[in-house]
Amino acid sequence: MLPLDGFTVVDVSTGIAGAYCTKLLSDGGAEVIKVEPPQGDPLRYWSASGAATGADGALFSFLAGGKHSVVTDPADSDDDFVGALLAGADAVVWSRGSAVAERFAPERMRRDHPHLIVTAITPFGLDGPWRDRAATEFTLQAWSGGIFGIGRGSPDLPPAFVGGQVGEYLAGAYASAMTLASWYARRNGAVGDLLDLSMLETQILGLTYYPVSYFEMLGRPWRDARKVTVPGIASAKDGLVDVGCGTAQQWFDLCAMTGHPEWIDEDSPLSITQQANEKAEAIYAWVKEQTVEEIRDLATAFRIPNAPVANGANVTELDHFQYRSSFVTNPRDGFTQPGHPYRLTPASLRPPQPAPRLGEHTEAYRMSVMPARPAPAQDRPEVLPFSGLRVLDLTTFWAGPSCTHPLGMLGADVIHVESTRRPDGTRLIAGIPVSEPQWWERSPIFSALNTNKRGLTVDLQHEAGREVLRKLIATADVIVENFTPRVLEQIGLDFGTVRAVQPTAIMLRMPGFGLDGPWRDNPAFAYVIEAASGVSWLTGFPERNPYEPYSIGDPNAGVHALNALLLALEHRNRTGQGVLVEAAMVDAALNIAAEQVIEYSAYGALLQRDGNRGPTAAPQNLYRTADIDEFGRLDCWVAIAIATDGQWEALRDALGRPGWAMQPELASVAGRRAQHDLIDVHLGAWCAERGGDEIVELLWPLGVPVAKAVQPHRQAELPQLCYRGFFEVVTHPVNPAVRHSTLPVRSTHGPNRFHRRPAPLLGEHNHELLCELGLSDAEIAALEAHGVIGSAPTR
Repeated sequence: MLPLDGFTVVDVSTGIAGAYCTKLLSDGGAEVIKVEPPQGDPLRYWSASGAATGADGALFSFLAGGKHSVVTDPADSDDDFVGALLAGADAVVWSRGSAVAERFAPERMRRDHPHLIVTAITPFGLDGPWRDRAATEFTLQAWSGGIFGIGRGSPDLPPAFVGGQVGEYLAGAYASAMTLASWYARRNGAVGDLLDLSMLETQILGLTYYPVSYFEMLGRPWRDARKVTVPGIASAKDGLVDVGCGTAQQWFDLCAMTGHPEWIDEDSPLSITQQANEKAEAIYAWVKEQTVEEIRDLATAFRIPNAPVANGANVTELDHFQYRSSFVTNPRDGFTQPGHPYRLTPASLRPPQPAPRLGEHTEAYRMSVMPARPAPAQDRPEVLPFSGLRVLDLTTFWAGPSCTHPLGMLGADVIHVESTRRPDGTRLIAGIPVSEPQWWERSPIFSALNTNKRGLTVDLQHEAGREVLRKLIATADVIVENFTPRVLEQIGLDFGTVRAVQPTAIMLRMPGFGLDGPWRDNPAFAYVIEAASGVSWLTGFPERNPYEPYSIGDPNAGVHALNALLLALEHRNRTGQGVLVEAAMVDAALNIAAEQVIEYSAYGALLQRDGNRGPTAAPQNLYRTADIDEFGRLDCWVAIAIATDGQWEALRDALGRPGWAMQPELASVAGRRAQHDLIDVHLGAWCAERGGDEIVELLWPLGVPVAKAVQPHRQAELPQLCYRGFFEVVTHPVNPAVRHSTLPVRSTHGPNRFHRRPAPLLGEHNHELLCELGLSDAEIAALEAHGVIGSAPTR
């Protein structure tokens, strides 16, 4: 039995986001019925390299594996075939882009089939001032602040977007998770739903690091300029290697590793990033003298995050992925594709299945119409899907909390466990001097990731602390952790131990590289995950080493882990069994970078980074405007991406039909791609004479995908986000009241407010939680006296 056996989903979406959403649901066991027009889903004919010929390109074959295809002619108004499918389904996934989708609008499906979960994926949401505005992956990255990211890039070049259509996959993963959350909400009285997902909001969560909360709480942006990460992705003697230092200790270890212990200055007024940039020339020279293997061996010994730089050609040859069988053969077309982004035991995921041929299952579904689902007897107006679910949150930094945070926002009792010796790492990255009162409570990142949770400090190096943890496990439904595997093994907390205490518990483990394999104990920060999976390879300019996106590795892991957890909950609800979930960060990243290995293995095409150009539009680029930015620099940009011939005609007309733009060869995408340099020269000159607002106000109403590349900390100023209430003001006992981002979905059932209480102070709920476990005041006082619990960091 698969977790989603009996769960039927109708897919009327087009594009990668909807296809990836329904792929994740199909992998979990859902019956996915893909409804296509007679000419088929455009994704069938897609290839990033242009190498696909005929029908059913390799990416479609990957994303559609295990689904059923039915064909309907939307021009036939008397045919209610799709209506019958919807009546017998549990959920439908919808996006614009096809005549079929336009015939079945989300609001209409919700009205006509109130039992259905209707998941609508759109660029900006179904309502609001931008609801009908044109957008592409590229322009959404610009609006989100993701193009500026958290300082990614080089000051002598334009900002660079994250390549590989990662935003599409991220939106698909969120759509799947929110669909499963709505399905889970049946237990708390919800029936049917309209889930309104904004791809802009998923990009904000996936490509930026809570910049609005950071800016409003600390009065400064995370970064005010682009800086190349040092060492980051660097050239070794025989290739590229990624080495990073995300903490002060890692910087000190890097100094020692490169033979410069004299660089270590624990009292330096400079950040570790500034110190690394000062020594960049010497660091790069040292890297250049070593082989990739030598550097990785040394860095691993020093416990410094490191990874090879993967691409579509070499990723399948890396020893760790071979050991873990991370890639599999497509069962229909024989190319190589990533395996599942997570692993469940004893629950199962559906093994890779062939993709359907166009209309392969039409007659079968027409001849045996599914029985209609009953209409709901009653429906509660506001439902918290996870009310009554207790989650023990042993996670730290970004990836783990970004999985548990949605659970808390949707009603779960999430207990965030830290220790006074090792607080959550995000408490320590705000740059607040330790001389300031309660400096550890002033991190906007910790605040943004941990609202609605209760906070407990327990030192697991003490037996008394481990005994407290065992008592907590006995009360928990879910235990989540994201340490390297050796950490929990050292304190004797494995799935067997958990199951002995709580037989039906779900243990979700989120190691960077997995629970086995030669890299399993390597430290994993976002940037090394991005490098090892291929995400970095497509980011940056062809004449430079790739840039680390430095952002998507963590939140992408979090939302995939959330999907895995919801499948595990379905399995437990059906069988009563506890489940071990392994949601390795790198497995999630390999899946959103799938197109690279698929293109290479299917067509021999190695996808390459190309600055701000990309395969989905031509022209596509950033163009500098006449504006001066808030830092006094001529560094303001607009993103323009022409995805159709009609959009090109609209742009050409808005420019005044200049002679250069009227050349006949530019009327086709192939011609525009061939003349991209020429277009960039003229379009760049035109933009340079105008402000960004003027350009957007001229082009956007005409249907041209355009965006200002906004600084991340200015996200809350976007009118569409204001309309949707994406940011909510959160008060805090130590910090000022500032805006926090929420979830990228608005649901029929709410909640009306996501942030119901602020992130916990360190150990804030120690007494409350320990009393719930049955400890007396004297026992709690003894734990505090012995340093097992506390409310301030200790050394």
